[in-house]
Amino acid sequence: MSRDSLLDTRVRTSWKRGPAAGSAGPVLISYTEFTPHTLRDLPAIYFAAERLRRACTGLAGAVGVTTYWQLLRGRAGSVSAWRDEAALRSFVALPFHVEIMRRYRSRGSLRAISWETDSIDLRAAFAEGQRALDEGKGRQR
Repeated sequence: MSRDSLLDTRVRTSWKRGPAAGSAGPVLISYTEFTPHTLRDLPAIYFAAERLRRACTGLAGAVGVTTYWQLLRGRAGSVSAWRDEAALRSFVALPFHVEIMRRYRSRGSLRAISWETDSIDLRAAFAEGQRALDEGKGRQR
């Protein structure tokens, strides 16, 4: 195993299905990556991410979500799937999501990208999301 492949190892939660799971048609995939300035923040970030994961699977338009950790790179993130941009935006606008983002915004960097696809393939979503972010695509805060 190469050094980079070891560093890129992800530990992830199981895919948690939302109310829109199994719906016909394309889905919007959202890939996020948060890198805290200090690893001391990772436990609190984990619990915040799990709270968001539980909440998003109850929202109309949520297809599913998984959270991940690249412990050796000191980063965490998620892959989520939504019926459309409006469903993703409704999640992003939730008061507790806004509060969590405000709390951690100054404690690290966030990169995110989204794209539409005809089906959910988590392996492909992880690869495509990371590749796109590494190429400088998406949003960074």
